[in-house]
Amino acid sequence: MKQISEMTQKHAAQPEVEDDEIDLMALAGALLAGWKWIALAFVIAVSLGAFIALRKPVIYQATGLLQLEQSQNALAALPTSMQDILGSDGGGKSEAETQIAIMSSRLVLGEAANKLNLQNFVIPQRLPVIGLLPTNLHLPDPGLLDQYQWGNESLQIGRMKVPEQWLGEMIDLRVTGADSYEVTLPDGTDLAGTVGHEITARDGDFTLAVASMDAPTGREFYVGRQSLNAAIKTMKENFSVSESPRGSNILQTSYQDTDRQRAEAILNAIATSFVEQNIERNSASAENSLDFIEKQLPDARQNVSDAEQALNAYRQKQKSVDVKYETQALLERVTKIEGELSALDLKEAELKNQYTVNHPAYQALLQNRKELQAQLDQAKKATQGLPETQKDIFNLQRNLEVAQQVYTQLLNRSQELKVVRASTVGSVRVIDKAYASTIPVAPRKSRIVALAAILGLIIGAAIVLIRRALRRGIKGAEEIEALGLPVFATVPFAQEAADLRNRKGDLPIFALEHPEAVATEALRSLRTSLHFGLLDAQTNSIQITSAAPGVGKTFMSINLAVVAAQAGQRVCVIDADMRKGYLARFLHLPKTAEGLSDYLGHEKSLAEVMRDGPVEGLKVITSGRYPPNPSELLMRAEFGTMLRQLDSEFDLIIVDAPPALAVTDPVVIGRSVGASIAVARHLETMQGAVRAVQASFEAAGTSITGAVLNGFKAEASERYGGHYQYHYNYRYSYKSDD
Repeated sequence: MKQISEMTQKHAAQPEVEDDEIDLMALAGALLAGWKWIALAFVIAVSLGAFIALRKPVIYQATGLLQLEQSQNALAALPTSMQDILGSDGGGKSEAETQIAIMSSRLVLGEAANKLNLQNFVIPQRLPVIGLLPTNLHLPDPGLLDQYQWGNESLQIGRMKVPEQWLGEMIDLRVTGADSYEVTLPDGTDLAGTVGHEITARDGDFTLAVASMDAPTGREFYVGRQSLNAAIKTMKENFSVSESPRGSNILQTSYQDTDRQRAEAILNAIATSFVEQNIERNSASAENSLDFIEKQLPDARQNVSDAEQALNAYRQKQKSVDVKYETQALLERVTKIEGELSALDLKEAELKNQYTVNHPAYQALLQNRKELQAQLDQAKKATQGLPETQKDIFNLQRNLEVAQQVYTQLLNRSQELKVVRASTVGSVRVIDKAYASTIPVAPRKSRIVALAAILGLIIGAAIVLIRRALRRGIKGAEEIEALGLPVFATVPFAQEAADLRNRKGDLPIFALEHPEAVATEALRSLRTSLHFGLLDAQTNSIQITSAAPGVGKTFMSINLAVVAAQAGQRVCVIDADMRKGYLARFLHLPKTAEGLSDYLGHEKSLAEVMRDGPVEGLKVITSGRYPPNPSELLMRAEFGTMLRQLDSEFDLIIVDAPPALAVTDPVVIGRSVGASIAVARHLETMQGAVRAVQASFEAAGTSITGAVLNGFKAEASERYGGHYQYHYNYRYSYKSDD
């Protein structure tokens, strides 16, 4: 006892060290020890990822290439300076951005949808949950689920008409033969049809013609017709167009669909519709300009005729007046300027149909007119000094030449626009037609599986670390020693012993059943420690308790008693747990067998309650019948008298006490025994619980002498919270665990 006290004092003198730093090696060890959880999460995640990837329909992507060319139709008749301004990027948005918006418009997409009749849809009925998994894995059709898609069916609709209220509704179609089928309409009507023949219902409001069908009998499809807006919306979701590289006027287009050939057809249809509307727009521009000019030609011819008559009449009146050289030069200059102004008036009329006043081309025209008008005003001032006759002939000659120039310009422009109208090719050129690779773009199976694998590893590691964080039990003897308690022994985990925890009825003694087990050898080490520790003790009695039930204190008591008796010691083990003790189960005795409660209650003598143990030299006193006042019985003088009497007869007295945090019995017993030992279960008993046991003993004027770490798992120590999850509490009741 003296040696045990010295060990206790030595450990009590050691300060408690708190280490809040993250131990990376411990975390790495925890992950290594929890590899089974990580592997399980990995396998589940990869399997789930593969399942998700394989159950989805494969998506193919068709790509194409278009080139935007600068249209010259609207600029051809403008001055070079204006063409340069209009051709520059002065309007905020580039030509490519404008064309991209047009190509994605309802006008273009709707035209493509009408060409391919995309309002009609056919959807095979897919297997619940697993979807297209058999199809993507190319599994053979077992013929057990005829109605579901298995990858070996196709259906093409030639013509379909439905009432407006049925737009978007799915109509069931069942294959009934090689070229026959049956449909169930939304109103419940059943119709039978054959491939290539049209069926009608509802006085012609419903019409369906199946163009081709390749499906086994019993296969089911959903057919129907959606609104044009719904078809355009679907096309927009799968269609994309962008300028690449930026500023190159090269448009890259793409379309995604579950059918490779359909993706190509839709993208080609969109490109064709875009080109056609571009040509139509340019042709319409030329047509509008031509109509305007044709209307101006009669007036221009009349103006020339009027000017000629006026000039001839004046010359006859003045007897043929000649124009001087200075007047002729001035006349030519003014005539040229007015001719340019007339041309600008003509172009302005054309531009009004195409651009707003704020457009750069229109602004350039206005600026050019302003400059020409200034030149004209300056030239007219020069005519003020001419004689009256020269002035008159100057004005008449000028009017004639200007009228002739305007008429000539209108004739030329009319011919140009006729040529443009006849030869319009648009400003868009298809470089590459749509092509879809045989390799699908979605789902990206390898990426999905890789991400799932990474996610599985992360989740597995998180599970391991969370379990470790939540499991705050004692991970090693050093945590107990940090509380100032010496650890007399560490008993390794034994599955055979763990199986006894939930076993009903009689229990075997582990040390007798498995004498060569590592746990049994650890009990012998504990026996040795106690033997030498009690050499100088005044009493040979020890109490074995714990913080909570279920940590193995009774297992420790009976097995320690057995190995001590096997070493030649005279041993007596007492079951002092008069509330829930089950030491009698190891001796195959009924729970009503006389024991300690009967002795302390003066009903039986010590000799009557003492029984022979399973090995020579071992005596056992069971708890007896459960009394209503166990604590009061233990506080009687008879308990101390009994221990003193037994101390003279035995080399070792082991008292199996109740849990210290459940009842006060261990504190009462602690005043009479020579040493109190607390049993802590590895990874289950909390460090704080052991500290609470210490506090309860210290409050009663006694102390815990030392501890035993039970159920130690070397592979999980300092790394992970164990392979088994135990649940316990501090409640205690007056009934046995039979």
